[in-house]
Amino acid sequence: MRKEVLLGDEAVGLGAIHAGLSGVYGYPGTPSTEIFEFVERMARKRGDIHAHWSTNEKVAYEEALGMSWAGKRALVTMKHVGLNVAADAFMNSAVTGTNGGLVLAVADDPGMHSSQNEQDSRYFAKFALIPCLEPRDQQECYEMTMEAFDLSERMGVPVMVRLVTRIAHSRAAVQVTETPREQNPLTPDKDIRKWTLLPSNARVQYRLLTDKQPELARLAEESRFNVLDLRGKKGVIACGITVNYLLENLPEDHDVSILSLGHYPIPAGLVKRLVDHVDEVLILEDGYPFVEEMVRGPFGLPQATVKGRLSGELPRTGELNPDLVRAALGLAPHDGTREPERDVAGRPPALCRGCPHTDTYRALNEALEEYSRPQVFSDIGCYTLGALPPLEAVHSCVDMGASIGMATGAAHAGYNPAVAVIGDSTFAHSGITCLLSAIQQGTNVKVIILDNDTVAMTGAQQSMATEETLDRIVLGLGIDPEHFRLITPIPKNHEANVQVFREELAHDGPSVIVARRACIEKVKKQGR
Repeated sequence: MRKEVLLGDEAVGLGAIHAGLSGVYGYPGTPSTEIFEFVERMARKRGDIHAHWSTNEKVAYEEALGMSWAGKRALVTMKHVGLNVAADAFMNSAVTGTNGGLVLAVADDPGMHSSQNEQDSRYFAKFALIPCLEPRDQQECYEMTMEAFDLSERMGVPVMVRLVTRIAHSRAAVQVTETPREQNPLTPDKDIRKWTLLPSNARVQYRLLTDKQPELARLAEESRFNVLDLRGKKGVIACGITVNYLLENLPEDHDVSILSLGHYPIPAGLVKRLVDHVDEVLILEDGYPFVEEMVRGPFGLPQATVKGRLSGELPRTGELNPDLVRAALGLAPHDGTREPERDVAGRPPALCRGCPHTDTYRALNEALEEYSRPQVFSDIGCYTLGALPPLEAVHSCVDMGASIGMATGAAHAGYNPAVAVIGDSTFAHSGITCLLSAIQQGTNVKVIILDNDTVAMTGAQQSMATEETLDRIVLGLGIDPEHFRLITPIPKNHEANVQVFREELAHDGPSVIVARRACIEKVKKQGR
């Protein structure tokens, strides 16, 4: 064994490689991006692991499922809201089952550091009737990932490894094996019925999935990642990373009974033993009150008093931390705890100096001045920062691709001008079908595609639709070539760009304006 200092994300990636990984698939999204990037770096050195960003999370999951069908081990990575995009393939893969090991590494974002919500992916695992592993630390990120592949092949189902931001983006020394597992041979699955979800087949497959549930529950009860330590009459169920926050507040000779959970489905037997032993139980989980709801039952009538996010001892939203856990335990604040002596100036995120989006927004704002209180539908990317002062150029951000869909719906309602702003990568991810619908309906919508030649927000990964590829896609969707316009967003072109926007805003029908200039950070990175 040797030690490496790794992010939680990197520990997942290395665990997958050492488990005999043949392919990694994903779409960048904080806090999951570094999982893929770590494997990608190792793949370049090794040459025997496929690692290439996918167009979106659904595509990534389907590609990983195809590798599993071929008998190889595949890892698919995404953030929590990305799993919404992949949900169709994910849910059905539990019914088809797996051949080679298939592990989904999904990173949740409690506190919404870089996300539009803080949904808890454990509900998805329960929904799909598959196991979920939740690491306490970076060491378990490594070990759980390796074990997840074994579990996937043993039980014939995909397995989820669920991270949260705090563990994904912190580092620790990790003991790693000196003898990684060899990759699986190519052994395509010959069971056509299993992989063809016609209703007659799907009913059989779903019954097989439900038949596996008792064994999956037994494995969780006996898992080394679920640890019960019965002591005094005060109990705590700590999920994943939260056990660290708990132990920071307890002396070694404490009398608290603790059930530390890292392997789901929730081990009902272990929970019952704890609840029967204590008078009250505090439930710590970074995310939704997933375990707390289960322990309370549908009518909130457990034998012991249950405390947690639902009862008010812990906040209903956001991340947990040692101080919040300390207060929930009824302990006095640490003597050194105090408020800062003076306020620190706020530093909200902003577009980079020299960013092409700034020049695009300035031209768009000027073109919209002749309209009464215009609203612009935005999408997800660096350009969403245009909502903030001083630009205040966009007025919505809901999900990937929503800008075009929402602008189209607003136009159907009679709103004018209905303007959508979307990046090149997000357009490839989820915008193409929205634009196809708008064009085929002849909707009076104006779509501005900000082509900066990269996935800038998450670290300048490769974009799937930029430059000539983007142009061919848009024209192929059927847009009138006379209303497909290209602009270069630089200060000296400001007046010409304003005029292009004015002309297309006045047009009664769909228009696409591509604002094309490479991300300045990507240019710097290439220069280095």
